[in-house]
Amino acid sequence: MGNRYGYVRVSTKEQNEDRQILALGESRVPVQNLFVDKQSGRDFDRPMYHKLLQRLEADDVLYIKSIDRLGRNYEEILEQWRIVTKEKRADIVVLDMPLLDTRKGKDLMGAFISDIALQILSFVAENEHKNIKRRQQEGIEAARIRGVKFGRPVKSLPDDFGEICCRHALGELSAKEAARRCNISTATFYRKRKSYSCLVTCGKGKKEEGKGKHR
Repeated sequence: MGNRYGYVRVSTKEQNEDRQILALGESRVPVQNLFVDKQSGRDFDRPMYHKLLQRLEADDVLYIKSIDRLGRNYEEILEQWRIVTKEKRADIVVLDMPLLDTRKGKDLMGAFISDIALQILSFVAENEHKNIKRRQQEGIEAARIRGVKFGRPVKSLPDDFGEICCRHALGELSAKEAARRCNISTATFYRKRKSYSCLVTCGKGKKEEGKGKHR
């Protein structure tokens, strides 16, 4: 028997992988042989998974907590299963599904049952992922109908925004200082300033003021 390896995947950096690591530890997978990815399971473009594949050799055993931790794409799960078991000639053990243990049932009937279980569970994993996405989208649409607004809240401009615009137009305030007084970024200040009509008024006022001095 070769080395024991464990693969752990969580969809986001905020999710906790401790439950999976604990389960793999109970299967006597050494800590140094654990590979953890924190990203979506929609494909296998994952750095730690690729490092794991490079380490796997014949007679090694790969442990995963459940089939959806391997991935959520039906066809790609089947392809990666083939790569590990056929090309690498390693075994796979899915802890949550005893039927998915390639160390057992090496005969034709055992392989047949394992293949059926793998295809069913892979399909369920992908279908559940699609259902989650659909429910999320339905929830967002329902919230929008109720008037819930998404994204960053729009910052309100100060009451003296017009005056700040004018002082910037007259060269009395730099864009950075004007933005600071409005509690917004310089880029946002320029964008808001473009839609503010006081600029034209300020420009005219400056010219008329200059004419009055020469009379």
